[in-house]
Amino acid sequence: MTYTAPTAEQRFVLDTVADITGLSALPGFDGATPDMVEAILEEVGRLAGEVFAPLNRIGDTVGARLEGDTVTLPPGFAEAYARYVEGGWASLGASPAHGGQGLPFVLASAVQEQLTSANMAFSLCMMLSQGAIEALQAHASPELQETYLTKLVSGEWTGTMNLTEPQAGSDVGALRTRADPHADGSYRVKGQKIYITWGEHNVAPNIVHLVLARLPDAPPGTRGISLFLCPKILPDGSRNDLRCVGLEHKLGIHASPTCTMAFGEHDGCVGYLVGAEGGGMKAMFTMMNHARVNVGLQGVAIAERAYQGALSFAKDRVQGGGKRIIEYPDVRRMLLTLKASTEAIRALAYYNAAAVDRAHAAHDPEAKALADLLTPITKAYATDLGVELSSLAVQVFGGMGYVEETGAAQHLRDARIAPIYEGTNGIQAMDLVGRKLSAGAWKPLFADIRDLVRALPRAGDLGIIGPYLDDALGALENATVWMTGNSGDAADDNAAGATPYLRMFGVTLGGYLLARQAVAASERLSDGEGDPVFLKAKIATARFFAEQILPSATALLGPATRGAAGLFAVPEEALSA
Repeated sequence: MTYTAPTAEQRFVLDTVADITGLSALPGFDGATPDMVEAILEEVGRLAGEVFAPLNRIGDTVGARLEGDTVTLPPGFAEAYARYVEGGWASLGASPAHGGQGLPFVLASAVQEQLTSANMAFSLCMMLSQGAIEALQAHASPELQETYLTKLVSGEWTGTMNLTEPQAGSDVGALRTRADPHADGSYRVKGQKIYITWGEHNVAPNIVHLVLARLPDAPPGTRGISLFLCPKILPDGSRNDLRCVGLEHKLGIHASPTCTMAFGEHDGCVGYLVGAEGGGMKAMFTMMNHARVNVGLQGVAIAERAYQGALSFAKDRVQGGGKRIIEYPDVRRMLLTLKASTEAIRALAYYNAAAVDRAHAAHDPEAKALADLLTPITKAYATDLGVELSSLAVQVFGGMGYVEETGAAQHLRDARIAPIYEGTNGIQAMDLVGRKLSAGAWKPLFADIRDLVRALPRAGDLGIIGPYLDDALGALENATVWMTGNSGDAADDNAAGATPYLRMFGVTLGGYLLARQAVAASERLSDGEGDPVFLKAKIATARFFAEQILPSATALLGPATRGAAGLFAVPEEALSA
C-alpha cells in the first residue's frame, strides 16, 4: 500500500492548534517561517512516501536478522537511512550549539509522524536517537557532548535507551546492572538489558547506548540509579564490551531489532556518567517525556496509514449490484470514524508538543504544567486509538484485510506495541490521576474549553457541536472533582477509574480541538481563503466527532467514579470459576 503524507492537514493543525506562527516569535524558533514549514513538510513527505514506505513490506516479511554479534536489516534500509542523514532530518529539533537546526519540537513531531506512517519499525531508530539527543543536551558534560552529541545530531550515529531488565520492567527501581568506578574517571558497566529497541544494527557505524545502572554504594530503589553512556565503538576505534545476545520474535514491527543486550561479559564495558550520581531517573525522564509524545504520535501515524489504505480500498471495491462499498452508510460510518478520530489525536499530539515548545523556549510555567498534564493523555489515548482504528480499517477491507497481502493486518500488528512500551497505558492513566491532576493545569484548560463552548454559534454545524462538547466537559469536570477530592485512603478508587477517566479526557480534548479547527475553517471560508472542499470537510468532521464520539465521554462518568469495590467483588479464586 502506498502512503501520501497529509501535508495540508498537518499544516492546518500546526497553524490552528499549535500556533506555529506564535512559536516562531519565541527565542530560537525564528527559523520556523511559513515557507520553511511548508518546504519541510513537502520534502520529508517525499522521503517518507518514496523511500521509507516501499520498505515497510519487506521489513515486515524479512525483518531484522541476528548473525553472530551483528544485526542485519533487509536490503534498502541502510541506503534509506543514509538518505535521512543526507537530508539533515536528524538535526531538525536539536540545539544549534551542537549542529542542530533549533526548530520547534512540534514541527519535528510532524516530520516524525510522516516517517512513522511510512514505516513504523524503521522510524523507531530515529525516535530513540531523538530521545538520546534530548538527554545528552540536558545532562551530559561538555566533553561527552562534543564527542557523542554532535554525531547523534548529524544522524551519523544512533542512540538507544536501556532501562528494562528481566526482573525490572515497570518497576525500574529493581534493576541490578552495576557500574564500578575506574581509575581514569570512566566506569565499568556490567549487566543485561532486555527489549532494547534498535540496540544493534547495520545502518550506522556506531550506537550510543544510554544505560541505567547502580554504583556500588547506591541506595536501593530509583534513588540509587545513575545514567551511563556506553558506546558500541570507543573513541580509540576499538569495540566496547557490549553485544546483542538475542532478538525478540514479535507480533509486529519486525524491522525494528528488539535486542537483549549484554554489557561487560568480560568486565570491560566502558561507560561514562551522564549527569550526577543518582540522577539517572531525572536524566532518563528527559528522554521518556519526549518519547511518550512521540509514541502517542505512533498512534496517529499508524491510524493515518490504516485510514489511507481503507479509504483507497473502499473507493475501488464493488459489491452488491455494482455499488462501491464507500457508498454504503455503514462503510461511510467506519471511514468517518477513522478520519475524525485520527484528526482528533493528531491535534492532541501537536497541542502537547507545542506546549513543550512554549515551556522550553518561553520558560512558561503554565505551558510546562499543560505539557505535563497532556503527555500521559497523548501517549495513552492516541495509542489506544491507533490499535482500535487499525482494527477498524481491517473491517473496512473485510476478508481482504485479514490476509497479509493487502498490508492492513501489518498496521494492526505494528500498532499493538504502542500502548505497552514507554510506560503502559494503565501506568499513564495512574500517572494522570495520581500526579498530574494535583498540579491544577486542568483548571485553565477547562476554562478555555468552556469559553469556546460559549463562543460557538447556536445554529449550523458549529451550533450542533456546542451542546455535545458542553455535556462532555461537564462530565469530565465532575469526574475530575471526584478524583481530586478523594483522600489518600481512596487511592484504589482513583486507580480503578483511571483508565476510563483518561479516555473521557482524551475524547473531550479531541472534540475541543476539532471544534477549534472547525471555527478556524469557518472563518477562512467566510474570508474566501483556502481550499473550500478541505475546509468544509474540517467542519463536517468536527460535527461527526461531536455527534458520534463525544457522547462516549459522558457515558464514562460512571465507570470513572465507581471506585474499586466492584473490581474486587469477585474473589481471586472465583475468577477462573
